[in-house]
Amino acid sequence: MMMMMMMMMKVMGLEQQWESRGTMLFMLLVQLVFGLMRRTDSSSLVDITIVHNVHVARGAVCLDGSPPAYHLDPGHDSGINNWLIQLEGGGWCNNETTCLSRKKTRLGSSLYMGKQLAFSGLLGNNPLLNPDFYNWNRVKIRYCDGSSFTGDVDAVNHETNLHFRGARVFLAVMADLLDNGLKDAENAILSGCSAGGLASILHCDSFSALLPMGAKTKCLADAGYFIKETDISHAPHIEQFFSDIVTTHGSARNLPQSCTLRLDDPSLCFFPQNVVQHVRTPLFIINAAYDSWQIRNILAPATADPRGTWRDCKIDILNCTSSQLRIMQGYREQFLRALASGLGHSSSRGYFINSCYAHCQTEVQETWYRSDSPRLANKTIAKAVGDWFFDREEFKKIDCPYPCDRTCHNRVFDTASFH
Repeated sequence: MMMMMMMMMKVMGLEQQWESRGTMLFMLLVQLVFGLMRRTDSSSLVDITIVHNVHVARGAVCLDGSPPAYHLDPGHDSGINNWLIQLEGGGWCNNETTCLSRKKTRLGSSLYMGKQLAFSGLLGNNPLLNPDFYNWNRVKIRYCDGSSFTGDVDAVNHETNLHFRGARVFLAVMADLLDNGLKDAENAILSGCSAGGLASILHCDSFSALLPMGAKTKCLADAGYFIKETDISHAPHIEQFFSDIVTTHGSARNLPQSCTLRLDDPSLCFFPQNVVQHVRTPLFIINAAYDSWQIRNILAPATADPRGTWRDCKIDILNCTSSQLRIMQGYREQFLRALASGLGHSSSRGYFINSCYAHCQTEVQETWYRSDSPRLANKTIAKAVGDWFFDREEFKKIDCPYPCDRTCHNRVFDTASFH
């Protein structure tokens, strides 16, 4: 009887131990989940860093003469020597008038930039939402020069006080980042969206040259593959616009020489299709074949559509007529030709070209990595980019024509603010 009681006590003790361990395991799991949630909440807003170095003293400034800026969320654990640097987008200014309109905004002055910036998508810090890059050093370089970081004009008009110094801004920020750990990078990505995506192509090789020998360096351009194409009135609107940018900002000397030495007109080197074939650093292109910025500003700009017949179509692709969709299908074909002529067949290249009406798909969570995110070959953009960067699998996919892709998050513009 005594032995049976002792055995029962042992069993009960074991049960209590297992129950206790199970409770502890459950509590640890709860703490982990809530810890991730807290870290995401507290770190999603990243403080601004204003650059003050010798480059700024030598004129590396925004349009208004204020110093450049960036936001850095430091890496940790296995990502402490890995860097993801994102160049902010925001269009361009092509003359003194349009540059003056940016001078007292965040796109022309660090004085008007928010003190904190929310990081999400490829800049996010949650391993569940950004599994490949969440613990890297993640940087957002603010865009305040209007030239995709290519301008370099010494003279300053004292009436306007405009400074065209985008190339110097790029070097100033890079110098600051090198001093803060980038010089020890083991893995690095230069990325960007829109005008920043174009900048990531134009600066790709020069960025790679700044990093230590042996560092794995690649570039990622999101919605930055702007093509040289006439508008619906057959006018070369975008070609003239880019030419004006290069002239106003004195950009020619800072565009890739592999292009400017080949072409008579250096402004043609603002088009990625004339540059990427000579980029030596591995490059990944993310673009919607019906990029909403390109449809609105290259294919059907207001100057080519004085009666506004394209207005509703540009607001929402569901509003497009059959004839407008045919024209857009033609634009897609021209885009794919420009892509093929530029990228070639190098195994170091990758691309994710979906048939969405969208612009910039890496910076927001819903299109970067979520259960309902856009997919090609059943892969999200985040998975495709991660596989390409880490050489897990090559990714070169082009979507079927609109409207076949049901995973798209098509852009719908606010009619009140649309122009």
